[in-house]
Amino acid sequence: MTSGKDALADRLAHSGGGSKQWNSVAAGWARQRGYLWSVSRDVGERLVATLDPVPGETILELAAGPGDTGFEAASRIAPDGLLISTDVAPDMVATARERGRDLGLVNVEYRVVDAEATDLADRSIDGILCRWGFMLVPHPARAFEESFRVLRPGGRMAFSVWAEPDRNSWGTAIGRALLALELIERPDPDAPGPFRLGDATRVRELVLAAGFDEPVIEDVPVTWEHESFDEYWDVTSDLSFLLATALATLEPDTIDEVRSRTAESLLPYTGASGRLSIPGLTRNVLTRKR
Repeated sequence: MTSGKDALADRLAHSGGGSKQWNSVAAGWARQRGYLWSVSRDVGERLVATLDPVPGETILELAAGPGDTGFEAASRIAPDGLLISTDVAPDMVATARERGRDLGLVNVEYRVVDAEATDLADRSIDGILCRWGFMLVPHPARAFEESFRVLRPGGRMAFSVWAEPDRNSWGTAIGRALLALELIERPDPDAPGPFRLGDATRVRELVLAAGFDEPVIEDVPVTWEHESFDEYWDVTSDLSFLLATALATLEPDTIDEVRSRTAESLLPYTGASGRLSIPGLTRNVLTRKR
């Protein structure tokens, strides 16, 4: 077990982080784009409705991934408005570009952009969207400050972050299994990760420290539906860098143990037919530049 732990730790430590890490799962995200949008659509549509983009505005989407949230805004700002769809991973940007082409969108620019250093002009953006991105950047405070810089006075920012990990078993089950088998160390709560900004008080403090107005924070339930545990495992293998890395590193017998423990932890969300319905909670946040 120790050798498996060492191999996994080494592979995770040398993943490169940032764009390299997200490039490595971009193909999986492209495969699961439809499923991911089915889960996140309500979150994305609420973000766009809250931001309330109007024709002629310039909207920036950070950490866009496949781009679907921003695409909801593109039609609202047409014909003269511009959506700038961005991600730190070039392969994610390519996926978004292909999806935008399939949708026939003509008022979208696609760029590889670091949320902490966008290279956009001061006060050049009317609104910012970011679904599940700020908790993944190395320095969230810098990303919020950068967002403040590029927004025009009165500009809005709508973003979502996952709530506490104990309210999101869909995203913790595999990590808990790896931890129980002593295959990973307990993660640093301040390292980039899905639940890094799970504390609403901390989110508020970061937003205010960057110069924004008092944020409005809304809890939004999210449910991850799967026909079977096998489907959950396959989907998560595509979306999760941690699981994808474990599958590429660990011995088959060890993977079977991880899988078994994960399935056991999800039994409370498994129906008699084997269908999974795993509840989660995200928080949508709206704020403005003073």
